[in-house]
Amino acid sequence: MKSTTSENDLFSRLHELNRNERDRLSPLAVTSEQAIRRKQEIRPGYRQQFALDADRILHSRAYTRYIDKTQVFCLVENDHITHRVLHVQLVSRIARTIGRFLHLNEDLIEAIALGHDIGHPPFGHDGETFLSEICLEHGLPSFQHNLQSVRFLDKLERKGRGWNLTVQTLDGILCHDGEVHSRSLNPESDLSFSVFDAKMRQKQTDPTAKIVPSTLEGCVVRLADTIAYIGRDIEDAIVLGLIKRDDIPKNCKKLFGDTNGTIVYTLVTDLLTNSRVTDPGGQSTAACTIGFSQEASETLRDLKQFNYERIYFAPETKKNYDLIRACYRNMFRYYIEHLSAQGDDCSLQVDLMRDVGHEYNGALSAAEMVRDFIAGMTDDFFISQAAQIGCRIPEKQ
Repeated sequence: MKSTTSENDLFSRLHELNRNERDRLSPLAVTSEQAIRRKQEIRPGYRQQFALDADRILHSRAYTRYIDKTQVFCLVENDHITHRVLHVQLVSRIARTIGRFLHLNEDLIEAIALGHDIGHPPFGHDGETFLSEICLEHGLPSFQHNLQSVRFLDKLERKGRGWNLTVQTLDGILCHDGEVHSRSLNPESDLSFSVFDAKMRQKQTDPTAKIVPSTLEGCVVRLADTIAYIGRDIEDAIVLGLIKRDDIPKNCKKLFGDTNGTIVYTLVTDLLTNSRVTDPGGQSTAACTIGFSQEASETLRDLKQFNYERIYFAPETKKNYDLIRACYRNMFRYYIEHLSAQGDDCSLQVDLMRDVGHEYNGALSAAEMVRDFIAGMTDDFFISQAAQIGCRIPEKQ
């Protein structure tokens, strides 16, 4: 006899899954039933709330564009060099492993990890710097990729409707900054959309503001971000001949080893053994923290410094960036003129965010629309558009 499952059965299983979360997760974890959305969903579904967030991010156009976004090294003809799409997947896997051992919500962790870098413009952190310079010159706030990640997912996707993600996911994305060195993180206690919106305004006004995730899951992703990139960037730099394995500082090799695998394993192990999260069934009032031992934290700081000096700031890494900066400036100026002409010049097959919706187009300046359009570009599309308006462009090597 063929078994059938009705929609009512699926909703019954949803309630069972939610009940199981209360039993198996730490009382300090965020359960699916605690999810908060800005707008009430018209049609309820049987997926758990943070799993739904992860699915929506995966199906976003911005996620699709990850595939051709620079992580560290750009314009390199080598398929084994990390692109940002792989980085976010590594962050997700590492963070979920940590979350599983600490009895946290893996669905929320995955959603934050998959969405955390969606706002990165072409050519990585240097592209972010170039776009920020131009924004400031046009009277806009500095460009910050974490704010843009929220902007894409909450305001621009789906022709301006956004994905209506939970505040817990958006907060983790906003506060994910893995470039800031932290030995440990303690989540802020309160989270609502009013609190989140205030954080957004604070960070937009002061890019140096130290904002902290409001969930343990967000804290895990933030530290996993560093774990995911630190050793992987070293492996890529070795492949490209920028450094040799023997160049890794001795104290770092002694504690972490000299491969990405040993670095990730050692840092994850240290984080798990030094974090303090209440076990399932315990008292939720107990103190909690996600963090490293002092020795691991100090050694990780040294390894970051090595990466900055020998990889991120290396002349070989930045050799094309004068050309890329010039392309950013020329394209920004061209697109503003294109908008000012009200589309009379049709030489570029671009929408310049005009399909986002009347509310978006009526509320923003030309500079804001151009910022959003360029921020969403892949590296290859950026280069092709720059070439089309006559920019001198760098070539892949």
